[in-house]
Amino acid sequence: MTRKLAAILVADVVGYSRLAGADEDRILARLRTLRSDLVDPTIAVHNGRVVKRTGDGSLIEFRSVVDAVRCAIEVQTAMVERNIGVSPEHRIEFRVGIHLGDVVEESDGDLMGDGVNIAARLEGIAKPGAICLSEDAYRQVKARLDLAVTDLGRIQLKNIAEPMQVYSLQVGPLSNTARQVQPAMKMPPVTAVSDKPSIAVLAFNNMSGDAEQEYFSDGISEDIITDLSKLSELHVIARNSSFVYKNVTASVPEMAKALGVRYVLEGSVRKAGNRVRVTAQLIDANNGGHIWASRFDRELTDIFAVQDELTQEIVAALKLNLTHGDQDRLVQGRAVDIGAYELLLRGREQASAHTRTGNLAARSLAADALAIDPDYAAAQALISFTHVLDYINAWSNDPEASLRIGLDLAQQAMEMAEEQPNGHFALGMACMWNRELDRARAEVLQGLTLSPNSADLLMLMAHIQIFSGDPAGALETLNESMRLDPHHPEVLFQFLADAHFSLGEYEQAIAAIEQRLQQNAQSETAYALLASCYGHLGRPEESRQAWEKALQINPNFSVERRRRVLPFRNPEDFSRRVEGLRKAGLVVPDTRQS
Repeated sequence: MTRKLAAILVADVVGYSRLAGADEDRILARLRTLRSDLVDPTIAVHNGRVVKRTGDGSLIEFRSVVDAVRCAIEVQTAMVERNIGVSPEHRIEFRVGIHLGDVVEESDGDLMGDGVNIAARLEGIAKPGAICLSEDAYRQVKARLDLAVTDLGRIQLKNIAEPMQVYSLQVGPLSNTARQVQPAMKMPPVTAVSDKPSIAVLAFNNMSGDAEQEYFSDGISEDIITDLSKLSELHVIARNSSFVYKNVTASVPEMAKALGVRYVLEGSVRKAGNRVRVTAQLIDANNGGHIWASRFDRELTDIFAVQDELTQEIVAALKLNLTHGDQDRLVQGRAVDIGAYELLLRGREQASAHTRTGNLAARSLAADALAIDPDYAAAQALISFTHVLDYINAWSNDPEASLRIGLDLAQQAMEMAEEQPNGHFALGMACMWNRELDRARAEVLQGLTLSPNSADLLMLMAHIQIFSGDPAGALETLNESMRLDPHHPEVLFQFLADAHFSLGEYEQAIAAIEQRLQQNAQSETAYALLASCYGHLGRPEESRQAWEKALQINPNFSVERRRRVLPFRNPEDFSRRVEGLRKAGLVVPDTRQS
């Protein structure tokens, strides 16, 4: 036996006996999926070791409390997202307890002792979705992580001699309504492009009776949006904005007004065995009337034909006069194998989390899809995207190698299917970060020719314009993107801030950053740029506060790495950011290129 100090995390499923009593096979299958897709990869990323599992419970050892808390936050946050739309009686929710204490490690690796017992008691008093920390654990993280905690005071834990000071951490994003709709509703209604029919495709309802099938109904909706976005005769709202209204009680006219569209497509997907039923209806928000409705009952392998037919019927219902280019763009290759398609949908869902573990899971799922269909360009493009994200976020051991891999894979995706815009997006993004700005711009322009309504391509174009020294053009592009995506992701505010900063408009940059921080208070890049803005405006104390916040969020934040990674064509555009910090009296390394 070995005695040591360890960070111990204990977790279990809330109400597991009730869930298992209702449908044991189903709850076990869901729990196994969660462990393989989310929990175990997250533990591995944060250097954890699963000591043992007892049914629904887990005992995990970490190298530090910081690792343990970050792991718990990531899992609990992901579970909030996964439980959106799941009725309370069917949700899987975790309770977590974390303690730093003395443990005894036996020869087989098992842990025992007070450190384990206290963590288990903390887990027992945690609320669903929450993390309870002992005072010893909290002391290790309070200065290193920006945590919103509740001091529960001194609590007498079962079979623990002395009362212990306990802190509770409730994590996870708010619901779609609170997190996205509320900020966006402060904006004036968006005015759609006047000379084009405008449409929003809502997230199709999952009618399969299994919350784990949500990825499939979401994927069908997203593919319909992608198809319609290829039509230059339509103004199509981006997925990010139309999916805000998933599980939100609102009338079609209310949603249409907020999104600035006349037409709304809603529907449902029921997948059972080898059969799929898709229903859809097109509504004119001006009068609430149904323009068209249809139902498709097919073999699962016919799902691609269903999507094609559905798109064509929408085009006919709206009486669109398609150009030859539009007609050609609607004729596209799809994955022949339904298994590869389902893997890609799961991969896209994982990638949308924008976390290291989600990135790894997305890459693995897309690789499995490619193993089934080696010519699946969309899967190749997704893998490329994950490698480039590894470079941007320094998620891999060799970020530069990750960028080279991402660039090569994006080129391969393009060669597989030049007619698909996602390949141009992947290659444009890889080229931008590889400092090939002109080539990146050409790829994005080609992608926009294929998909004129792509808000993602427009955001990428704006990013390229910022790095190329055209911030005024970037602002115009971002405005166009916001018309297509009024509930745009919070990172768009960072792009707005970057463009205003490059123009010397520091007050406008601060306003954009503050809007981003309202939605994401954990962005070190936002606080770093905020510090530079305040420095240029002669407000040193506010600059120092913002800089300290950036370093609290990411103690490894490196100005030098930012200089090497950010692909500014003109080095002075980056130097201006460093200059603002120095004006505030902050000590930063010399980042001038030799």
